[in-house]
This record gives sequence, C-alpha cells and structure tokens, in this order.
Amino acid sequence: MNHKKMTLAVLFGGRSGEHEVSLNSARSVFAVLSPERYNIIPVGITHQGVWLTGSQVHAYLLGEVNAKESDFTRVTFLSEPGNQTLYGIAGDGKLTPIADVDVVFPLLHGTFGEDGTLQGSLEMGGFAYVGAGVLGSAVGMDKALFKDVMRANRIPVVPSIVVTRKDMRHSLEQVLNEAENIAPYPLFTKPANLGSSVGISKCRNRSDLLEGIMEAARFDRRVLIEKGIDAREIEISVLGNEHPRASIPGEIIPCDEFYSYDAKYIDGDSELLIPAPIDPDLSETLRDIAVNAYKAIDCAGLARVDFLMDKKTGEVYLNELNTMPGFTQISMYPKLWEATGLSYADLVQQLIDLALDRKNERDQTIYQYQGS
Repeated sequence: MNHKKMTLAVLFGGRSGEHEVSLNSARSVFAVLSPERYNIIPVGITHQGVWLTGSQVHAYLLGEVNAKESDFTRVTFLSEPGNQTLYGIAGDGKLTPIADVDVVFPLLHGTFGEDGTLQGSLEMGGFAYVGAGVLGSAVGMDKALFKDVMRANRIPVVPSIVVTRKDMRHSLEQVLNEAENIAPYPLFTKPANLGSSVGISKCRNRSDLLEGIMEAARFDRRVLIEKGIDAREIEISVLGNEHPRASIPGEIIPCDEFYSYDAKYIDGDSELLIPAPIDPDLSETLRDIAVNAYKAIDCAGLARVDFLMDKKTGEVYLNELNTMPGFTQISMYPKLWEATGLSYADLVQQLIDLALDRKNERDQTIYQYQGS
C-alpha cells in the first residue's frame, strides 16, 4: 500500500546560547528520519534569528561548507490559522509557498525556541509540532517559576531566590545579603531562563557570588540563586501527552565539580550510569515524581527531569524539567529510553505521532461563543 509522504520541517540553531547544542541534536535526528517516509525540510536559524533553508544549511551553520547566507533561501511561517505553509522570502519581501507542513520538529534549545515564544507562533498558525506547548515550555524554561509550581505541588526543591538586573544595579548589597541568607556557601547562580548549564556558577564566597550573579545576568534579566549541595545527579526521561510514562533513572558522574557546559559537551569525560545505582523503591518513587512534575506544568511530547540527591542525607530534590533536552544519540534523554527498551529511531517517530495527537486535541477546542 502506498502512503503519502509526510512533510516535516526540522528547525535547528536559533538565537540562544545553546545554538551549537541544537545543531548536534539535529544531526542525530536527520540520521534516522527516513526519506521514504518523510519529505524533510531543514530550517536553520542563525544566531541573528534569520530562518534559512537549503540542502546544506545544517552544514553551513556548523561551518562545514564554504557558503554565505545569501546562498540559501530565507523562509518563514505565518501565524495565521489554517495556513500551515512554509514560505520563501524573496529579496523584495514577496512570499512564495515552498511546502505545506504536516509537522514542525523544533530541535531548538533555550531562548526563542524552548521557552514558549516559538510555540505561541506555531499555535497561532495551527501547526502540529513536537514538544510542550506555550505553558509547559515557558514554565519549564523559567527555573524560578518552575520551582514555585513544584512547591505548590509539594515536590521538594532546593531553597532559592530570584533577583533581577535592576535589583543588582540599584541594591547590589541587599541582593548579596539576601543570597547569603539562603544557606551557607557554596551557592549556585543561574540564568532563570536557559539550559545546558550555560551561565551557571558555583560560588564559594562573596567575591564568587558577585561574579556568578554578573555572569548569569549576561544571559537573562532574572537570576536564580540557590543553595548548593553535594549531590548525586539523577535524571529520568518522560514521554507522552496526557498519559506520560517515565524511563528508568540514570546518573551523571560529572568530570567537573558539577555538570557544567564543558562537562556536557566539550571535555567528554563525564560518565553516564544507566541504570542509576539506587534502591529500586527510590527509583519508582522518582519516576512517579517525574511524571507528576511533567503533568503539573502541562508538559507534552518529551522532557528530561533532573534530580539532586544529597550525598550526606539522602534527601532528594527536583532540580529542573527540560522540555527539549539534548537529543543527540549519546545524550541522556534518548539513552535512557534505549535502556528502557525504546530505540532512538522509534523515539523520534513516537514524538512525531504525539505532535499529531496533540494537534488533534487542540482542534477540538471551540474559539467562538455560540450561545446556549
């Protein structure tokens, strides 16, 4: 039986400190997408936010081909319901239809891709797309708000405060004093909205704290300051829409003092223990918490849920929920599913199916009051 090929627009790159991580994720996904099943349209987004397509656009963003931006076609979507079309943009600004898109796969990490902004545009246009919606993406990305939602659901998180750039400019001494009231050093400083450990610092004294706050503030106007604990890092992958399921847990043994950007993507010496060497009852408890946290922010598609386990007390804290985790074939999210019995290729297919299911649910919503 002949089946009509589905058109899949894969987005990668983006205006984010995680641009390069996104390119690596896209490389792995392209490797398992069948050209017999999908008409694949690569859409690379530059650091400046320009959307480009072309057969070598991924290699161009990686710096692997001798090309320039003008060698590719600028493209865009319209946030217009019922118009799921990718358009080319001519030099005079005229739009030309390139393809009707069945599913958008936004392999974008961090700001302007994982934070609900892109999801809002896709929702306006009525697109089927992989991953969490506006709410789940925004709450999952904002570490400070996410912790508040977890506290409201009685899920333990590390003590923390959030400060803004204006707070730092106008009352820096007060910010430092409030931070030191959280707990004894060490403290951690983080951009409230980012991932892949970009902009995170471990602070052992006030001088470190000042530097850490300033570093985090380069990446976001809001900075999270939280208690540091000597912890084991346990991660669980979650997959699904209304009825999600959790993978077996894995443990990160970072080659750095914590699982920093360099430890994740550059040094290559961090160790992944799958399954995590923890008590089976604790494993099931963490899987339940991961699913409950996922549901609490109305997540969809996928997420990696990260826990911190205090090495001294054994207490467990939910650290964050990443709605578009690193997606290379050696990343923790797919490796956990592989160990649970789901291959990388099947995982990608299930995410596309979940995107279509989510759109079908959205399409049942009425947006015009018709009276009784």
